[in-house]
Amino acid sequence: MPRRSYNTIVTDSKFRVGLVQMACSPDPSENLAKAEWRIREAAGRGAQIICLQELFRSQYFCREENARLFDFAEPIPGSTTEALGRLAQELRAVVIAPIFERRSAGVYHNTAVVIDADGSLAGMYRKMHIPDDPLYFEKFYFTPGDLGFRSFDTRYARIAPLVCWDQWYPEAARLAALNGAEVIFYPTAIGWHPSEKDQYGAVQYDAWRTIQRSHAIANGLYVAAVNRVGFEGSPEQGLEFWGASFVADPFGQVLAETAHDREETLVVECDRKRIEEVRRNWPFLRDRRIDAYSPILNRLND
Repeated sequence: MPRRSYNTIVTDSKFRVGLVQMACSPDPSENLAKAEWRIREAAGRGAQIICLQELFRSQYFCREENARLFDFAEPIPGSTTEALGRLAQELRAVVIAPIFERRSAGVYHNTAVVIDADGSLAGMYRKMHIPDDPLYFEKFYFTPGDLGFRSFDTRYARIAPLVCWDQWYPEAARLAALNGAEVIFYPTAIGWHPSEKDQYGAVQYDAWRTIQRSHAIANGLYVAAVNRVGFEGSPEQGLEFWGASFVADPFGQVLAETAHDREETLVVECDRKRIEEVRRNWPFLRDRRIDAYSPILNRLND
């Protein structure tokens, strides 16, 4: 899909984002069909920029280390980007699609592609921070991203896709803001370990929600996080994905959010004037001491 430029000047300060919160089956074709239906639903409700959850074409396979699961990977461009490109063009909507990218034999990435409203590939972001935790064995599958932290101009807004584990890192959000992003999208696959939910579940979820709201506040922009729902895996070695997708405004106020336990499509209006208003009154970007931050490039300052 060749990239096409636009000469139209955006005069409306408002735009609408859509988040598709789904449960996934073991069948990639079924998941793609459901995602397409949900994208149509979001666009029908006025969404102009629509984001799918992390690795939406499959269940979250990183719960185990299994070389056969590399078969889920696909090239970019590929069948998924082509199908969603046609849909984006038809609906005149921007689509953010997280894909298990096969870059070459033995090199795979957890990648979010941005498809513009004309169906062209605006660009892609490869997940930079790769976790390795119980039932999140992502280092087995994914090579860390090598494209940096990127923002993309689309027909409706300038956006920055980051992916799941990236959402815990303030550096990533800051660079998105410095690159001019008006919205950070965090497609996600996060849930509770059944053995931990009773004791730690509430605080884990609160930490996840809080850190992303803090990125909105510290950078004066919108944050949109989209998670999956449902239980995947065995009762002993599975994950209960907690949903709760949400959009926060530039002062961290949650404008809307979904439930923990069901599929939903969220559509939220954003306003560039709110970014301007917040940044004028809380000028965190103005007051940064960029002359004093070089030690942050060290692993530790012993």
